[in-house]
Amino acid sequence: MIRFQKIALIGFFCLLTGQLDAQYLEVSPSKAPDNWFNLDFRQDGVMGISTEKAYKEILNKKKSHTVIVAIIDSGVDIAHEDLTDNIWNNSKEIPNNGIDDDHNGFVDDIHGWDFLGNRNGEDLARENMELTREYARLKNKFLGLKDDVSLTPKLKTEFEQYKKYKVKYEAKLKELDEQGSFVIKLYHKFTESKIILMDYLQAKEITAVELAKVDADAPEEVKSAKRMFDVLAKVGQDEASLKEAYTYYDAQFKYGVNLTYNPRSLIGDDVENVNDRNYGNNEVKGPDARHGTHVAGIVAANRNNSLGIQGVATDVKLMILRAIPEGDERDKDVANAIRYAVDNGAKIINMSFGKSISPQKYAVDEAVKYAESKDVLLVHAAGNENENIDINDNFPSKKYLDGKIAENWIEVGATSWMQPPSAVAEFSNYGSKTVDVFAPGVDLKSTVVGSKYEDLSGTSMAAPVVTGLAALLKSYYPELTAKQLKKIILNSAIKLPHTKVNQPGTGDLVEFSKLSITGAVVNAYNAVKLAEESSLK
Repeated sequence: MIRFQKIALIGFFCLLTGQLDAQYLEVSPSKAPDNWFNLDFRQDGVMGISTEKAYKEILNKKKSHTVIVAIIDSGVDIAHEDLTDNIWNNSKEIPNNGIDDDHNGFVDDIHGWDFLGNRNGEDLARENMELTREYARLKNKFLGLKDDVSLTPKLKTEFEQYKKYKVKYEAKLKELDEQGSFVIKLYHKFTESKIILMDYLQAKEITAVELAKVDADAPEEVKSAKRMFDVLAKVGQDEASLKEAYTYYDAQFKYGVNLTYNPRSLIGDDVENVNDRNYGNNEVKGPDARHGTHVAGIVAANRNNSLGIQGVATDVKLMILRAIPEGDERDKDVANAIRYAVDNGAKIINMSFGKSISPQKYAVDEAVKYAESKDVLLVHAAGNENENIDINDNFPSKKYLDGKIAENWIEVGATSWMQPPSAVAEFSNYGSKTVDVFAPGVDLKSTVVGSKYEDLSGTSMAAPVVTGLAALLKSYYPELTAKQLKKIILNSAIKLPHTKVNQPGTGDLVEFSKLSITGAVVNAYNAVKLAEESSLK
């Protein structure tokens, strides 16, 4: 899901404790340009994907065809001013009559489906980590067991998993205790400081103008409160980003690593039965649609109005599939969402989510194979742990359990709007054998709930850039298959030979070409040119 600015907050911590490493003090000299992900390097000076150039120079007189794109995510605000005209409508279904008119197994599925709801219209908002769920399940079986001598082969395998998950779970608890506890205390200290300043200055909001009124004669507690604001600003953060970090860690403690938290009963399905698909409801927004709405806007915010932003693709209908809660998604829901998208006409599916454990991967694999058999392209975010996912697991993945690779899958890392060596997002996962290509994923302005707009960062933002590109190509060149779309996108991506960038996680200077299979950044102008050439053959 969305990655808050963890590095900057670590920098904040180091400033307060006098332990600052120089790498954390680098503050960007200027803000990312609006619409930068659609801009062109030569014309605009930022490494966008040249979408505007493609429309202006090649596609301006060509006819497009509508493409259905599925957004598997946390939900989408379908009433958003910049999205509402581009939401998929199931023409075979009569709205709100309580009947499955099209006999697809889903009642009144007008704009998609919510696999995290029940028939009473209630929605599941939060889940715990998959690691927590699996550790809790195995702990009930093996707690107190010293060895596996008496176990069957199947139980021996599970016992080994239990020991591995125990180590990982305890490491996660330690990480949360070290980082999360600090952030939570910091947030409380910040709110206390804000109250002190508001009282002293008799102000409703603490602005730079108000802070300047705190002079050397102010009481010590007031000057201390002012320092909190000064330091936060120095590392390029604000109250909103600190609150987001607090919310993340608070939820991790309450839900993410809580072994007793199990909200699934709300849905009423058999969660272990991957063939059970008769659950959910038709309310596709859900309780927190910020992430999904942002993703949807990158793909297909209306390019033909004067509002907000411009998505990558111009002739798209967005099918909304809510399957990703705050916390780790369930494999069953992901598999069912993929199948729904395929069965109801989607040709491209965006998947901006991921986790490190996949106990029902076989079900997701079967759904991916089903999508491949129906010529549907899947685009997946590589993840935000600044890890090499050639080595570290990141699910769902294009590698099947039998070792074969899904040919209808594009794995996407994130780039920044800044120049090398800061061209790669410091949070992005990478992998010369696993990540196919990179795309813009830092400070992308897009739609959020309530017809608002916000800059967010993550490989969650990079994936829909590629999804939008695939939809753009499919709409103007409808004869292209999923495999051809993938081939064109990867072959037309811009390589950066001999370019050194900061490796995510370590900051070491490495060749950009070593971070993905293509060593390249997607480019719409080049992709359209290649598609145009292919269509003339």
